[in-house]
Amino acid sequence: MARKQIKQPLPFFEKVAILDAGAEGKAVARVDNRVIFVPYAVPGDVVDLQVTGKKKSYYEARITAMHRPSPWRIDPVCRHFGLCGGCRWQNMDYSRQLHHKQKQVKESFDRIGKFDYPEIRPIIPSDPIYFYRNKLDYTFSNRKWHIDLRPEGETHIHSNGLGFHLPGRFDRVLDIEKCHLQADPSNDIRLKARKFALSEELSFYDVKTWEGLLRNLIIRNTTTGKWMVIMVFRDDDEEIIRKFMTHLQNNFPEITSLMYAINPKRNDDISNLEIRLFHGNPYLIEVLPAFHSGHPPLKFKIGPVSFFQTNARQAEKLYRVAAEFADFKGDELVYDLYSGTGTIACYIAPYVKKVVGLEYIPSAVTDAEENARLNGFNNTAFHSGDIAKIMNDDFFHANGPPGIIITDPPRAGMHEKVVRQILQARPAKIVYVSCNPATQARDIKILADHYRVTEVQPVDMFPHTQHVENVVVMEKSDE
Repeated sequence: MARKQIKQPLPFFEKVAILDAGAEGKAVARVDNRVIFVPYAVPGDVVDLQVTGKKKSYYEARITAMHRPSPWRIDPVCRHFGLCGGCRWQNMDYSRQLHHKQKQVKESFDRIGKFDYPEIRPIIPSDPIYFYRNKLDYTFSNRKWHIDLRPEGETHIHSNGLGFHLPGRFDRVLDIEKCHLQADPSNDIRLKARKFALSEELSFYDVKTWEGLLRNLIIRNTTTGKWMVIMVFRDDDEEIIRKFMTHLQNNFPEITSLMYAINPKRNDDISNLEIRLFHGNPYLIEVLPAFHSGHPPLKFKIGPVSFFQTNARQAEKLYRVAAEFADFKGDELVYDLYSGTGTIACYIAPYVKKVVGLEYIPSAVTDAEENARLNGFNNTAFHSGDIAKIMNDDFFHANGPPGIIITDPPRAGMHEKVVRQILQARPAKIVYVSCNPATQARDIKILADHYRVTEVQPVDMFPHTQHVENVVVMEKSDE
């Protein structure tokens, strides 16, 4: 009979210095030449660590005692900090957050890219750093995560909650009292929706049995003070839905777009569902300043499933940097890769000859065309499909060779075929907007034999997180 292996206890380390900020918002320490990732630590802390996970080349650990707090450690403003997982750097002074984001760009370029680049411009901070998001998605769940002790004398605590999924727990929701990501009345809308659901004894969704009436609450808003609320129900119970939606309408006159969807599926995606209008308009209109003050502000129509940058004020700064780097003369044919709903295309359209947008998602192309019409632009054209397949010699011949390419891909970066096709197109200038400096560096490395990086500008779109946007301009090398 084989002997049963005795599981060895995981290591415990005392008085460990936290050295740096690392991946996924975790901090980095090092003991005996082994890297340790520590959530909710701040570089400069000296702490005791209990290892919670052991991998081949690193440990994961949690803080058990604080010996000396970092000079950059601050008190988080959110009572849910440490459980929610959404704002992992909220206990770090904002100026230091910016330092680590800028450092992330430099390290990605040095470690992955290994190309020459000029001194990185100072990162553009976000203003404000709280209540900056224009969209939040909440989940109704009958599996609320209990974190509070029962009040004295209470004999029962319900398990229904409305909030965010706990990190790594698809079946547990943290019931949110106040979120500091979206301005008022976002919190009031969520709290009143939850209170009404509890008072009416409505069933909250059970992700394990796929039962329960209430599934999701989506809240969107604009910088002009307009609000959209989308309720997602599992079943088409007309009487209850009408009662629920009327309650929201009567309590929040700010809601100019009140809608709902019926989702009997086993996933939360509503992009392929019918979105029914209950009250108001079926869309919001966001307004952004134009690149030049002499041009009227730009308008963007936002539907219930439209993509729009979730920090609108910073988005305008990001687009302004891209336009400044492009340095348009007015006669350019610009390709806008991963054009989404046409925000960048519309932002630059008044200052170029023509913009050709390429985007994977057909519904986004429809939104982009609508946004171009809304702003009166007739020098834009949008195409949907796999960019790696459609951007070829035939496409260049039909639409003309680009003088400038602006690319704003998802976190995974550009497909290598797209990068090779950019080289084939040989534009005079490439403006690369990225939400992931690592994949940006990987892509630029392929382009670096024929293009030189002339400007690098990080932009903070998401305070209190590790995420950073970065804009790079590349110019064709002399041949």
